[in-house]
Amino acid sequence: MPTTQHRSSDAGSPPPHPDLPRGSRRLSVAGWVGLVIGYLVLLQGLAWVLTRGRESRYGSPTSVDELWRSITVPVACSVALIVVVVGVLRWDRPVWTDRRPVQRWVAVVPVAMLLAVVAATDYAGLADRGVVFSLLLLASTLLVGFGEELMFRGVGLTVFRSNGFSEGKAALWSTVVFGSAHATNLVSSGPGAYVQVFVAALSGYFLYLVRRRSGGLLLPALVHGLWDFSLISGSVVPDRVHPGVAVNVLVIVVLAVLLVVRRHRIEPRPAPVPVPSQEEIR
Repeated sequence: MPTTQHRSSDAGSPPPHPDLPRGSRRLSVAGWVGLVIGYLVLLQGLAWVLTRGRESRYGSPTSVDELWRSITVPVACSVALIVVVVGVLRWDRPVWTDRRPVQRWVAVVPVAMLLAVVAATDYAGLADRGVVFSLLLLASTLLVGFGEELMFRGVGLTVFRSNGFSEGKAALWSTVVFGSAHATNLVSSGPGAYVQVFVAALSGYFLYLVRRRSGGLLLPALVHGLWDFSLISGSVVPDRVHPGVAVNVLVIVVLAVLLVVRRHRIEPRPAPVPVPSQEEIR
């Protein structure tokens, strides 16, 4: 349950957490996990209701009708839920902005992911489906990006930070929950969802770094949405295999190796300690 932060001047009240604005509400980790479950139930449940009795597979729409039923409307409703939650908690600043920078070279992560999007998108398949379908798919995947970034790198990360987790553990657990949330696709995607869980966890950490490098949620949400757009574009034509997904996988592997090798060079360098001069010592 969320609780309101009291003013630090009130007798016996705890001081406001530095990650949360004055007058905002607190949310426990258990409360956030419950919120994630409700979010997934709404998303998957609404998709199931709208596609019931139809041959539809989540993440592989082949028509406008199938697309709005399986992705657009369910995702839009789930995004509305998260926006309301952020408003109730009064967490606009900590959700949308990030004051924990990383080193400049980490910019290679969003650049590599965006280049993969350009290379992996199935332009021929989208042309076959038409302009309306392609634009609706783009809008829908951008909604997915903003919704999932709000829930996991926005609210989730703030929850862990404000509940005393170290930055490393906040990144780890928000990423683990993000990856695990994709296990719900077992209902619609079968055992292949296990691969999605692993890939989602890795990409979730990449997006966490994008958030910190850019100083906010907008860029990771955009990268996330375009990344999903490129992935889904490869399955919009039935019985046709598009090799572009191999580019996405390759980029994930390369980035994972790079970040492991340079893991000690992600955090900002500590500021040099000034050495007092001889005159100051005297």
